[in-house]
Amino acid sequence: MGKLSELAAQRFGMAWPVAEDAPGAETLSAMLSHRTHRRFTEQAVTEETLNLLYACALSAPAKSDLQQTAIIRVRDPAKRRAIADLMPEMGWIGTCPVFLLFCGDSRRIRKLCELRGHAFANDHLDAFLNAAVDTALILQNFVTASQAAGLGCCPISVVRNHIDAIAEITALPEHVFPLAGMCLGYPIHAGFTSTRLPPELIVHEDQYDDSELTAKIDAYDQRRNGIYTIPPEKYRQTAEHGSPDFYGWSEDKTRQVSVRERDDLAAYLRRHGFCLD
Repeated sequence: MGKLSELAAQRFGMAWPVAEDAPGAETLSAMLSHRTHRRFTEQAVTEETLNLLYACALSAPAKSDLQQTAIIRVRDPAKRRAIADLMPEMGWIGTCPVFLLFCGDSRRIRKLCELRGHAFANDHLDAFLNAAVDTALILQNFVTASQAAGLGCCPISVVRNHIDAIAEITALPEHVFPLAGMCLGYPIHAGFTSTRLPPELIVHEDQYDDSELTAKIDAYDQRRNGIYTIPPEKYRQTAEHGSPDFYGWSEDKTRQVSVRERDDLAAYLRRHGFCLD
């Protein structure tokens, strides 16, 4: 662990003044040092360790204490293979020691309403959003706890590209939806720190202001390229858009989102009982 200012500078690719004497420096250092891992050793994660990670994850804030999350540990080899086969470009899904599916769960509270004889009066878009946010907070707690325990992990949002197949494999009932998968294990190597957009582009004062977006994104592209240059073999959609002289983060990400995906998400949610009005 380095100084907080050094870790912040490494993350954002530039000097960023932070309070070095802040309480909880060890936790703050761990958060600034976060790295995603996709390659793992064969060392098993003990049940005691996994139980501790669950406890830490489930200690996250929950909307009105409703606790609207389900975590499915996929242990059956056939189910693991079926999920991995859906995403062959992500080989770590089939090889990681532990694979979890984090799901939003609006089913439990609805069943409790039936049990206690009360109406569920909030059957609208916010019911979905509450469960999604609760699950995202728990997922982030799980990532932080895993890193603190010496493990590495990789969230898998691509499960939503195969939402019907994933739901069938894991027998998800009505009002439960997959938010993200999670690969977990002991990392083979330390990994690298992914450069992020500068906070000044994300943190606004009093009102939203993106008047300097172009200049700041151009500067970010150049800073990031100075740390890691995207190789030509990783350029997206070269047949449609060619290979420019400079291929930065913003070119890569805008090409990524120019391809439509997950059109079936809303249909899945409606079929599984959610009202999105």
